Amino acid sequence: MLACRCYRRLIAAASGSVPSCKKFLVAHSHNPQRSCMSKRQRPTMPQAAASQAAAGEHKHTNRLAKEQSPYLLQHAHNPVEWYPWGEEAFEAARQQDKPIFLSVGYATCHWCHVMEHESFESEETAAIMNKHFINIKVDREERPDVDRVYMTFVQALTGGGGWPMSVWLTPGELKPFYGGTYYPGVDQYGMPSFPTILRRIAQLWSTKREDLEEQASTIMGQLEEFTSSPPASPGTAAAAAAAVDPKQLLAAVRGCAKSLMKGYDPKLGGFGGPPKFPRPSEINLLLRAATEQAAIGGKGGGKVGSMAGSKALSAQQLLQASLHSLQVMAAGGMYDQLGGGFHRYR
Repeated sequence: MLACRCYRRLIAAASGSVPSCKKFLVAHSHNPQRSCMSKRQRPTMPQAAASQAAAGEHKHTNRLAKEQSPYLLQHAHNPVEWYPWGEEAFEAARQQDKPIFLSVGYATCHWCHVMEHESFESEETAAIMNKHFINIKVDREERPDVDRVYMTFVQALTGGGGWPMSVWLTPGELKPFYGGTYYPGVDQYGMPSFPTILRRIAQLWSTKREDLEEQASTIMGQLEEFTSSPPASPGTAAAAAAAVDPKQLLAAVRGCAKSLMKGYDPKLGGFGGPPKFPRPSEINLLLRAATEQAAIGGKGGGKVGSMAGSKALSAQQLLQASLHSLQVMAAGGMYDQLGGGFHRYR
């Protein structure tokens, strides 16, 4: 069963800037004033696209064609029966008694476009979505409030986040019960395909709905608890950090470094399998671990490619893995030859 886990990561994921989930869900209907763009700032639909829509040149046209967000307009001719975030979608979910599939992204998001091409433009996948779910598309730049609440859930569930964000909600109270980010159109990257996920969730909603709703209520209770707590003051945070046993802190850094190095790619650099994303925090962690190891004179053992062994990692191994990953990035298409630094995508 698709089970929720890692709730304790909410402590790190939630912050004082996240609104109370209960208050958010009470006031969930569309409010143009809450958009980060005013009506004057919002771009209008390009004339060419408007002409095409008027001429009926598209095979499919959904409710997003009436929106002003460039990102939503990009999905206006998907075979998916998209709704914008608002009461019409919520009422449809209640009337049809279907769970909601919420997809959040933005116009310049690379993987958002990949998922659209692989899944949302597919007639077969759209048929599954339309049959079993009420599908809502949200532009995170237009509705950062919606994005913030459900991203907190995804980060707690998976330990990470990003866009496109994919979340499944109960039809009545909009409580999340499962979520993730990008799902491929077919099984690849060691990930189940989006159609596989859709069918599995539809099956569980049909056979174990009460379990999913109970799970959603538990999650929302924990989200409410953590997001409604006031943020710790700098003094409190400093005192808490000072109270940590240095030996425990060192052990945590070592443990994280060892875990990270198990996924190190000694040939192409980076960590884990494709698709790889540059994460500065991972390099920073290895450099800190290398500094700590050098300070105590740790020599470790084994070659870089055998980090998963039981021997302690040496400072040289940690440093080499960090530098090698950066060097491979610098040799690739994501390095900015003119301005320096790295792009997130090639």
